[in-house]
Parts: sequence; C-alpha cells; structure tokens
Amino acid sequence: MTANHQKQAFQMLFLIATPKLVHKAVELYKEGMVPVQYRMHAQGTASSEIMDMLGLGGVEKDLILSMLPKALADKMLRKLRHSLHLGMPNTGIAFTVTMSSCSGHMIRLMESVGVQEEERSGRNEWDEMENEYSAIMAIVNQGFSEEVMNAARPMGASGGTVFHSRRIGSEEAMKFWNISIQQEREVVLILAKKENKKAIMQAINKSCGMQSKANGIVLSLPVDEIIGVN
Repeated sequence: MTANHQKQAFQMLFLIATPKLVHKAVELYKEGMVPVQYRMHAQGTASSEIMDMLGLGGVEKDLILSMLPKALADKMLRKLRHSLHLGMPNTGIAFTVTMSSCSGHMIRLMESVGVQEEERSGRNEWDEMENEYSAIMAIVNQGFSEEVMNAARPMGASGGTVFHSRRIGSEEAMKFWNISIQQEREVVLILAKKENKKAIMQAINKSCGMQSKANGIVLSLPVDEIIGVN
C-alpha cells in the first residue's frame, strides 16, 4: 500500500430504511457518483413501541451497503439525513464504520471518487461522534434471531435488524473442529451504546453462543458516525 493510500480513510456506509426510502437513496447515490452499492432485504425485530421510538416503524427493511472515502461518506450522511428525514418516525438509520483494509483496485476506485468530491465540495464540517455506538453482529442458525433479541433487550438493546444468509465454509474444516452449523444462517445487527456493548454481547453469547443450538458467533464494530437515532 502506498503512502498516499495510507493517508486516505475509507468507510463502509450502512443505510437501513423502508424500501421506499432506500429507492430514493439509490438516486442520491447515483447523483453522488457512489461507485459500489449492495442492496439487501432485511426484517426488523423490535416491538412496535420501540420501532416507533426509533423512527423505524414497520418491520420491512432494506439495507444498502456502500464503500466510500471518509469525506464522501460524511457528505452522503448529511444528504441522507436531510433528504430522507432520518430520525423521524417510519424512516430509518444510517451509520459508518471505518474499513481496515481493502483490495488495491477498490482503493483506487474510491480514491478517484474522493478526489472529485473534494474538488466540488471543499472542506467537510460534519461533527464526529467519537465511537459513541457500536454495531453488534450475531450470526446464528436460522430461527434463532428472536432468541438473540430476547437475550439482548434486557441488557439495553432497543431493537435489531435481521438478514438471512447461507454458510459457505469448508465442510472438511467444520468436521475437523467438530462444529455443526446449518447452511441457512441469520445475521442480527444491533446498534448499541458503548456502555451497553459488553453486557449485550455476553448475554447473546451465553444464550446463543457456539455451545448452544444456535451455534452463534458474536462480534462488534466501532461506529464512527450515526444518524436517525434520537
């Protein structure tokens, strides 16, 4: 990696919102020349009262995951907040996570977009939130997402978002380590305040860890900036 690459900061931008708002966000991303986007269907887990409190009314959600230079990610957060009115009822949330590494081709692609954006917009004035939140991810066998939330809620988790996935690991490795995990998996994403993170992760691991029927894996990522959470 070159010295220029080391100076650049790259982030993953997550947007979780209603399908209608995600469609609007796609148009904003096109206008902003965002090069890489992945769209996934998801489902909310919180009760209706909690969903209303967080401005996430309803359970049908879509997620857009994109990779951007930090300056452009900051600007896209502002655009999403103002254009989609994130933080209001029945909208969604958006947050960024710093990337630790990436392929050389992707870095060059994001750098080229970042340079163009810097020339157009000048200095960024977004106020950072100093990792006040963490993104907790629990990867469990299909059908155990509600057990994850039942363990997490008493520890301070307001709600989560569930994504369905499939395991693609080596069968030989799984047999060697005597691990039996369903191919169909669920990923539960929970945004938690830093003071609640450890307790939430411990509770999930105790209830749905590798030694349980859920065969769960729990990890967390520091959230750099977040909008849509009051």
